[in-house]
Amino acid sequence: MPEVEILMTGAYPEWDMVDLETTYCVHRLWEAADRQELVSRVGKDVRAIATRGELGAAAELMAQLPKLEIVSCYGVGTDAIDLSYARANGIRVTNTPDVLTEDVADIAIGLLLATARQVPQADVFVRSGQWGSVAMPLVTRVSGKKVGIAGMGRIGKAIAKRAAAFGCDISYFARHDHTDVTYTYEPDLIALAAWADFLIVIVPGGEATMKIINAEVLRALGPQGILVNVSRGTTVDEEALIAALRDRTIQAAGLDVFLNEPKIDARFLTLQNVVLQPHHGSGTVETRKAMGQLVRDNLAAHFSGRALPTPVV
Repeated sequence: MPEVEILMTGAYPEWDMVDLETTYCVHRLWEAADRQELVSRVGKDVRAIATRGELGAAAELMAQLPKLEIVSCYGVGTDAIDLSYARANGIRVTNTPDVLTEDVADIAIGLLLATARQVPQADVFVRSGQWGSVAMPLVTRVSGKKVGIAGMGRIGKAIAKRAAAFGCDISYFARHDHTDVTYTYEPDLIALAAWADFLIVIVPGGEATMKIINAEVLRALGPQGILVNVSRGTTVDEEALIAALRDRTIQAAGLDVFLNEPKIDARFLTLQNVVLQPHHGSGTVETRKAMGQLVRDNLAAHFSGRALPTPVV
C-alpha cells in the first residue's frame, strides 16, 4: 500500500483518480456512509487533502488531521479553504490557476451571447414547431455594446480580450487600477453598472465580495442590462437578482454559479429570462486534464521536497 495517505473531499475525473490511487493511499470522504467516522479512523495518518474549489477544506476538518501538510485544490478559487488556519498551522495550499482561464472566459462570452441572443429560447422555438407559424421575437445585439467587467485578474483580462474582438467598449471594476491593460478603470461598481449594457462578474469569492452585486447595482444596470456571473454564487445577492429578473429591473442574466450548488433556488427554474449553467466554466476535457495534472504535480513536488508549482500559502 502506498505510504502517503490522502483524504479526498470529492471525486476527480477517472484519469486523475487512477493516477492518485496508484501513487497514494486515497480515502474517499464523499463515499463514506459516516464521514466523521472515516475522519476519526484515518485522520491521524492523513498528510494531504485533495479537494475541489467549491468543497474547500474547513478548519474543523484540518484540525482533525494532525499530520496534515498540504491542501491541493482542483480549481482556482480558495475561498472555501480556511487559509488563515492553514497559515497558522504551517499547512501548504495550492490551486490550479492559468490552466482554466481560457475556458472560463469562453463560457462568459458564451453566456452573454446565449442570453442576449436568446439561443436557448430559439432552440425551443424551432423544436416546438413554432417556426413558420409565428415570428421569433427580436433579440439584443452584443457587438459594439458597452461591457463592464467586475474583476480584472487573469480571467477578467481574457474576457475583455474576447469582448474587444466584438468591438465592445470595455470598462472594469477592481480593487485597483491595472496598468497592464488599456481599458477604463471604474472604482465605483454602481457607476460601472449604470454605464454598461452588460455586466460580467469575475471577482474572487470570499467575505470581501459577498453580495457585491446587490439590488442597487442591478437597478443601475437597468431594464435593458444583462448580468453574467462566472465567479462565485456568493458574489451576487440572489434574492435581489431573482426579484430583478422577475420584475424586469434587468433584462436577463446568464449564470454559471449559484449560492447553493447544486441545489439552486428553484425560482430560477421558473424564469424565462435567465440562462443556467451547472458551474461548468472549466468543464472541457483539455482543461480538466490540465487541472488534475497540476494537482498531482503539486502533491508530487511537496512530497519530494521540491518547490510547489502553484502555491497559495
